[in-house]
Amino acid sequence: MSASRTSSVAVLGTGIMGAAMARNLARAGLDVRAWNRTRAKAEPLAAHGITVADSPGAAVRGADAVLTMLHDGPAALDVLRAAAPDLAPGTVWVQCSTAGLEGLAELAAFADGNDLVLLDAPVLGTRQPAEAGELVVLVAGPQDACRAAAPVFEAVGSRTLRVGDDAADGAATRLKLVINSWVLTVTHGAAEALALARGLGVDPEHFLEAVAGGPLDLPYLQAKSRLLLENALTPPSFATATAEKDARLIVAAAEAAGVRLDVAAAGAERFRRAVAQGHGEQDMAASYFASFGAPH
Repeated sequence: MSASRTSSVAVLGTGIMGAAMARNLARAGLDVRAWNRTRAKAEPLAAHGITVADSPGAAVRGADAVLTMLHDGPAALDVLRAAAPDLAPGTVWVQCSTAGLEGLAELAAFADGNDLVLLDAPVLGTRQPAEAGELVVLVAGPQDACRAAAPVFEAVGSRTLRVGDDAADGAATRLKLVINSWVLTVTHGAAEALALARGLGVDPEHFLEAVAGGPLDLPYLQAKSRLLLENALTPPSFATATAEKDARLIVAAAEAAGVRLDVAAAGAERFRRAVAQGHGEQDMAASYFASFGAPH
């Protein structure tokens, strides 16, 4: 693998996060090629100087690095398999999806079998920090590959935290699961507090005012509450369907480690109910609706 700095990147997956990351990569002067399963979702990127490819193979052909930002591990593996004939040996694969430990193991095995250099690089942040290029990149992988991928990390994030030398060890994914467990817990807490306020006839603004600026206040509490109170769940910062997937990855990882997470398991069920009610593509603050028997 060459240790030269990355100048061309293939972005596979241009949803909420991937599209923002692709734009920031192009803004930083990198040659960016993007692919999305639904091409229409990637088309707007052409206005930012990004080449929209018809297939994963066309996107990765000749690229110094490949960045995947797909729904989960199986989706990332499926797309990389499709791109495999066009991947040059030694290509750096910056894997940013939240894949979970089992999913990451499969991705690492694929990378090893196809002579790719895997960087396990999940990111911390949602739509707004992604758009601003202010994600926190959690990365594990060989130092020379991290050095080569530095232009990618610098374009999409405000900070890079390197947590290990071996992507397959899962240090970055494990840290991401711990962080997401906290994020989802806070989201459910805000949603349930507002649902209880509704049920008890309490003005939710009084609740938010009472805790504002004190030890019980959190920026995330205020942000998620505002989305609900202002009916601004679309477009989502973090979709409910994705949050359900992440919650189940967290619970599975905990179970494999012999750790019981009652709150996370209950939270996954709340997300499932909200998705079943039709809120899957709304912001995960839609956990609120799981407190009621029918859509509100």
